[in-house]
Amino acid sequence: MINNTNKKIPQHVAIIMDGNGRWAEHRGKTRVAGHKAGVESVRAVVTTARESGVKALTLFAFSSENWLRPEKEVSVLMDLFMFVLTREVKRLHKNGIRFEVIGDLSRFSKKLQQKISEAQELTVNNEGMLLSIAANYGGRWDITHAAKKMAEAVKNGQLAVEDITESTLNSFTSLAAAPELDLLIRTGGDYRISNFLLWQAAYTEFYFTEVLWPDFDEKEFGKALDVFDQRERRFGHTGAQVINK
Repeated sequence: MINNTNKKIPQHVAIIMDGNGRWAEHRGKTRVAGHKAGVESVRAVVTTARESGVKALTLFAFSSENWLRPEKEVSVLMDLFMFVLTREVKRLHKNGIRFEVIGDLSRFSKKLQQKISEAQELTVNNEGMLLSIAANYGGRWDITHAAKKMAEAVKNGQLAVEDITESTLNSFTSLAAAPELDLLIRTGGDYRISNFLLWQAAYTEFYFTEVLWPDFDEKEFGKALDVFDQRERRFGHTGAQVINK
């Protein structure tokens, strides 16, 4: 377990889990084997985050652009998603974790949509860490979707245009129930956020690592938390103002 004594712990952590395919290819295995190996890292990170005191963990599992991947790989990813939902949700529930899936679920099969709904209903009243899985998700989609819902509220007389603020728009986004995003981690060596949590990342600390996702374990997660602890978060203030505050 990570020692968090006197350490700043991010309330909300998001992770772009990149590198499954390359991890497998480096070992002469199929890309699918890499995705399966990545499930073990998900388990490790969920456990470590919960034990470290993180209040919300958001994992980028499948972007809206990932449909462009080879059909066989997409099919296997859907099957793996179904398998993990079936196998892991009871464990999450036992540990008091609230589970949700964010994104446009309409492209998923009816069977998978039903399984997602059942998992969310099972854990909806849990008061522990919030685990959000971003699937068929894109940051631009999230903002557009929020804007549409807000426009509907105005149209129906539930919201006045002059009352719209940043806080109002945020309340219509996918992660409205989560704390502000403190830390965004990307594994796999790329230095971009790939259309992930664009609205939420305004004042987020970024941590990029060359480690491929299947190798991202408790120790690697601990390194990210250590870096976050050392960051000075100013939110527009000067360093002196932050210290005095």
